[in-house]
Amino acid sequence: MAERVSFEAEPRTTFGKSAKQLRRQGLVPAVIYGQSDTRHIQVDRLPLRRALRRAGSNELINVNLGGQIVTVLAREIQQHPTRGDVLHVDFYEVNMRETINAEIALITIGEPPSSLRELGQVTQILHNIEIECLPGDLVSEIEVDISGVENTDDVIYVSDVVLPEGMTLITDPEAAVTSFDYYREEEEEEEEEDLLFATAADEVEVIGKGKEEEEGEFEEEEEEVEE
Repeated sequence: MAERVSFEAEPRTTFGKSAKQLRRQGLVPAVIYGQSDTRHIQVDRLPLRRALRRAGSNELINVNLGGQIVTVLAREIQQHPTRGDVLHVDFYEVNMRETINAEIALITIGEPPSSLRELGQVTQILHNIEIECLPGDLVSEIEVDISGVENTDDVIYVSDVVLPEGMTLITDPEAAVTSFDYYREEEEEEEEEDLLFATAADEVEVIGKGKEEEEGEFEEEEEEVEE
C-alpha cells in the first residue's frame, strides 16, 4: 500500500477579510470538521497543493496538527476562478472504524473487437458511482473493462462493475455505464462530398482577376529590386 499523503498545519486565529493577509504570506486557510468541534487551520500553499494533487477527494490525508495526527478527506476545495490558486479547503475528519459514503470515478479500459469498432464506439455515459465503505478501503477510481462488449446491443451496467473488497454499492445497479453509438452516415457522406469538391477544385485553372493580381505582384517585386 502506498504511503499516505500528509502535511503539517497550524491553528488559525485570523478570519474573514484577514484571510487575504494569510494568502499573501503563502498560507491557505482551511477547516477540519466531522468528529469533534470544527478546527480552523492554516497550511503552507505548496505542500497543500501537492497533497491535494495526489490525494484528490477520495484518498485519506494525514494532517499533522501540532503533533496530533488527524486523518481527513478533502471535501470542498475553493480555487481562484482564473489563476487556479487554492483559496480555502474543507477537510472532513474520518473515524477509521465507521463507514462513509463516497463517489468513486469509473475509468474504462480495453477495447471492443475491431469488427465492432468499424460500426461505432462504446460510449461511457456514467462516470461515477456512490459506494459505502470504511475509510481505509477507499480508492480513487475503479476500472471498467469494455473489451467484453461484443455486440452493438451489449450494455455494461453498474451491477457488472467489480467493486474492491469492503465496498457496498449504493448507486442503482440497473443504471447503464456504457452504450453503443453508431457512426453517423451523414458525417461520412459529408466527408465524401468535401473530398469530391476538393478534387474538383484542384483541377480548376485560376484566370481573370487572379492573373491580374499575379502581374501586380510581379510589378511590386520588380520595384523592390530597383530600389
